[in-house]
Amino acid sequence: MSDFPIIQGQKADRTPVHPSIDAAQISALVDQFYAKVRAHERLGLLFANGMEKDWPEHLERMKAFWRSVLLKTGEYKGKPVPAHMKLEEITTDDFNQWLQMFEETASSLMVPEAVPLVLKTAERIASSLWLARNPDPFSKVPVWSELRQAQAL
Repeated sequence: MSDFPIIQGQKADRTPVHPSIDAAQISALVDQFYAKVRAHERLGLLFANGMEKDWPEHLERMKAFWRSVLLKTGEYKGKPVPAHMKLEEITTDDFNQWLQMFEETASSLMVPEAVPLVLKTAERIASSLWLARNPDPFSKVPVWSELRQAQAL
């Protein structure tokens, strides 16, 4: 069986990740999360390179992305891997920081039952981006939850 969303005549599953999530929550999630990213000492610098004048456009693109991912709207048609490849100095710890702030933001906006599902989705995305950046085909993707736990200690 294929992992592709559409298989010869079948429609993609458009069931949201959790029934409590709506477009307004996603908008708030993106706005609050990227405000944290921009204020973060390290991540703010990584994202600021060439982005300052494009932030409103970027936020709208991210809202469409997260609606596509969490609500399964299918509206996002971008290519996140090439965009993130431009962040040349990004490290595994940066991905981990990103996920930690994402989890904090999602936890403050969503019902507790939705948060692990949203975070699992964010971790899959982080893993895909991490793998795309890693030239070693035998590298193992970090276990993000373990990294966050170790960092919290």
